[in-house]
This record gives sequence, structure tokens and C-alpha cells, in this order.
Amino acid sequence: MENKLVVDEQYKVWLHGLKEKVHQSQLKAAVAVNRALLEFYWQLGADIVEKQKSAAWGSGFIKQLSHDLLTEFPTIRGFSERNIKYIRQWFLFWSTAQPIGQQAVAQLNMEPIDVLTQH
Repeated sequence: MENKLVVDEQYKVWLHGLKEKVHQSQLKAAVAVNRALLEFYWQLGADIVEKQKSAAWGSGFIKQLSHDLLTEFPTIRGFSERNIKYIRQWFLFWSTAQPIGQQAVAQLNMEPIDVLTQH
């Protein structure tokens, strides 16, 4: 005699919850990977800027770096010469940008005025 699973409402609810957990785990993993890549690219940009301070102008530093990284990691597409320049530019832009703060009006500390009690 064959035991056949009866797919009842309780099973469907459990399965739905399980599917949601899988989707949430996938999303968390993607966010973690993106965060790690952004941290890596930020540090790479900082390192490039620092190394270029000591490299001779026109030395082909970025071209050589691109070649070396692509040789070592041929399946990673983010190490083209153009992308490395963009990483450097991104770092320079955001590392020197002014912090985003409140607008001037929002920074005012104003006490409410009760016009009815003032003479």
C-alpha cells in the first residue's frame, strides 16, 4: 500500500512560508555580496589614488593594473581599464564630497510662540 501525501491547507501555508524564507535568504545574500563589492571597490579606488601619487605621469599604471587583474581573474568583468578609471573617479568624487545635512531651515531651533499670551 502506497502512502500518498495529502496536500492540505496547513501544508500549503507551511510551503508558502518556506518559499518566502528562501526568497528572503537570497535577497540577504545579494545585499551582502553587493555591500562587500562596494567596500572592495571603495578600497581599490583609495589604493589607486594613493599609488598614483608615486607613479610617474603617463606611466600606464591603470592600464597595467587592468591587465594584471584581468589575467589573474579572467571571469570577472569589472577590471577593464575603463571600469578601473570609473572606480577611481567614484572614490575621488565621494571621498571629497561635502556631507549631506539638513537644510538650513530645518537646522533652526525655533520655539513655538504663543501669540495669545504675549502682549
